[in-house]
Amino acid sequence: MPARGLPCVAWPCLSQAQAYKADSPLASIWHFGFARSIAIEYAGSLVHQSPKNMNHKAVALTLFLAAGQCFAQAPIIQPGAPGEASEALTAEAATQIAATRFSEADVQFMQDMIPHHHQATEMAALVADRTNWEPLIDIAGRIDAAQADEIEFMQQWLIDRGQEVPDPSHHHAMHMSHDMAGMATPEQMAELAASESVAFDRLFLEFMIIHHQGAITMVEELLEQPGSAYDPTLFEFTTDVVNDQTAEIERMNEMLAQISTDPRATLAAGIDDAESAIANLEFIASLTRPAGFFDPDNPGDLPLARLAEISGAAAPEEDTTAADEPTTDEAAEEEDEDARRPLLSFINTDMTFAGDVLVAGSYHGFNAYRLNDGGTPSLISSVVCPGGQGDVSIIGDLLIMSVEETRARLDCGLQGVIGDVSPERFRGLRVFDISDLTRPVQVGAVQTCRGSHTHSVVSVDDERIVVYNSGTAPVRDQDELEFCIDDLPGDERTALFRIDIIEIPIADPAEARIVDSPAVFADPETGVLAGLWRGGDHGDETQETNSTNHCHDITVFPSLNMAAGACSGNGILFDISDPINPKRMDAVTDPGFAYWHSATFNNDGSKVIFTDEWGGGMRPRCRPSDPRTWGANAIYNIVDGQFEFQGYFKIPAPQSETENCVAHNGSIIPVPGRDLFAQAWYQGGLSVIDFTDPSNPIEIAYFDRGPVDAEELVLGGYWSTYWYKGRIYGTEIVRGLDVFALMPSEHLTEHEIAAAELAIDGNLFNPQQQFPVTWPNVPVVARAYIDQLNRAVGLDSRLAGDLEQTLQAADTALADGASNGVLAGQLEALASTLNGSTALDAVNTERRTRLADVLEGIADTIR
Repeated sequence: MPARGLPCVAWPCLSQAQAYKADSPLASIWHFGFARSIAIEYAGSLVHQSPKNMNHKAVALTLFLAAGQCFAQAPIIQPGAPGEASEALTAEAATQIAATRFSEADVQFMQDMIPHHHQATEMAALVADRTNWEPLIDIAGRIDAAQADEIEFMQQWLIDRGQEVPDPSHHHAMHMSHDMAGMATPEQMAELAASESVAFDRLFLEFMIIHHQGAITMVEELLEQPGSAYDPTLFEFTTDVVNDQTAEIERMNEMLAQISTDPRATLAAGIDDAESAIANLEFIASLTRPAGFFDPDNPGDLPLARLAEISGAAAPEEDTTAADEPTTDEAAEEEDEDARRPLLSFINTDMTFAGDVLVAGSYHGFNAYRLNDGGTPSLISSVVCPGGQGDVSIIGDLLIMSVEETRARLDCGLQGVIGDVSPERFRGLRVFDISDLTRPVQVGAVQTCRGSHTHSVVSVDDERIVVYNSGTAPVRDQDELEFCIDDLPGDERTALFRIDIIEIPIADPAEARIVDSPAVFADPETGVLAGLWRGGDHGDETQETNSTNHCHDITVFPSLNMAAGACSGNGILFDISDPINPKRMDAVTDPGFAYWHSATFNNDGSKVIFTDEWGGGMRPRCRPSDPRTWGANAIYNIVDGQFEFQGYFKIPAPQSETENCVAHNGSIIPVPGRDLFAQAWYQGGLSVIDFTDPSNPIEIAYFDRGPVDAEELVLGGYWSTYWYKGRIYGTEIVRGLDVFALMPSEHLTEHEIAAAELAIDGNLFNPQQQFPVTWPNVPVVARAYIDQLNRAVGLDSRLAGDLEQTLQAADTALADGASNGVLAGQLEALASTLNGSTALDAVNTERRTRLADVLEGIADTIR
């Protein structure tokens, strides 16, 4: 029976409980809810009663507590896996996750980091007896002190939580396996201990940079785990590890650069007065950006805060980051955005050549130049049409330009475009009539879904131009362009995973249009559009690679019916025998590539160079500690329509933290008998690379300037470096246009350079369109082959003498224009001798054959 005066409504807690099974959760829930509501209602009603009834409030409270007791009696269940029994938990156990202040991942991180730090102290302990370089002694002392303090902190953190504390000096702890932890191997530690002086300095810095980067990686891996670093103390510790070790890495990179003997390593900064280094090139000319194509108040395109600092004005409020505050790449990118950098409004981009005309693209439009007899450009006109990308090609009297930015307008206006949807916006391919280069006229415009980052002229006849368009931007709003479908699940009309095929009628460019957008990445068996690399890394210690849903560059070689696509996550070989219907022949990935950027064939189409734009062209990726296979060139042979990897090349000179540096655009240098390549590295400068032996490419010439700014990373350097008619032209992003000539050296003879200048190239160069280059049958070309054979294998001295004597006679005969049957016979006899001999390898056998062909060609001329 209830207590005297207790309302009868409390009885359901007992009577209904008897009606249900004792272990039924539903019973407890019903009891508590019902009884609680009755208790609250009863207590509330007493508020309006007389004081003599107020003692019932205590009764109501008793009823409420009783109801709570009914609820507390309900079991707490933790189900097992399917097929396993459930278990009962106490309330304390059920709330354990809410009370947890550290996770298993936190503990593992601390246990791994202790021996990791200990190895750094062991490396630092080697310094005193092996070098007297004060900067290294200083940094080793700081590392030793900081790591020892942090080891003590981590040990105490584990002790306070009742966790096992590893002995950092234990053999197993010292040589643990941890993904990308940066731990030096026993062999590396032994190598370091056995070295001294400068060799020790270099090894210590290289190993310690990798070691520090490993600690940063361990932090990043920890923070990716759900519920990790929930402990404020641990989170603060991980932040300190990243900041401190990032700052140390920057210092050690600078020290490594000081050790380097390469003259490019420590060049002073400046816009117009930067230091420079040059080898085996002659600097012919340098042209600044034309008026109207730079901000006169900020000619170097510096961030506003840096500009204010230099001028002595107050910095913008939004730039509050201390100059020496270390950051990770991601944080640096966020900081870059906060620093209110100028738009890429005026930067120089790509180039095209036709006859004696050079056109340099820009985010602001393009500039047309006339080349004089020495190859020096003079400005003809500047065309203002903002919107980036600014890549250009010339076909006859038409110029094609890629446009990708959302601010671009159809009418080339300067005011930009506001809003997500606008009929004034233009993103795609512009077509200009340049028959009068002093007044180019826009005559066509093809809107595309992802804009145009680059384009490739595939075929030309009397009626039409066929162009492959590569857009890399997000898909534009369907309300702006109705056929643009984004990535709606299951909708195969998406503009992703495609290239655009554009047809430009020569007689009426205004009718230019997209004729197809083939899904070139689709799986040929299943038809799935995302048929190639889908993004992510390739395993431990590999690059995070972009997914393949677009091509950045597609370089076509129409006479060979081939195209090489640098397509974000893949390198692709296409069959373009039907230009409107490209077919994928092969596709490759590379564990060191972050973003497949550009592709270039050698002259006979037997090799291709791919470049990796690691960091997107905006980050320093040529520092001493950066991997040699990341942000580099990868060279492939093409055998029976398939790629065969051969080797890598990356600029050997260390660059600084304030220089954006990674492989970008380049072209073949047409030296007969060799595969040479002019490569732009942004602020890494220009390299001339010999990849005749694709497994062992070497640098044979270079030019480099110091950074645009000593304190701040400012986008600069060479966007493109291309060979055209005996000169190498470089579009310098903020400084203008540079012109170089090759110089004879131990790597390249004057005959080889002269032969390259005679190359027959059709008087046309478009960046993503290649044609086979040929050479005239003249003595200097023959001498180029002779120089190569002498360099590689050595010619028989008697044969070499006969060749030179006969070629001297041929020079005279050709200059006089006289026929000489006897001399022709001598040339043919020498050709026969060369064809009948055997060289040491296939390359030099081919050179002998080509030399014989030239001799026979000269003989035909003078007969």
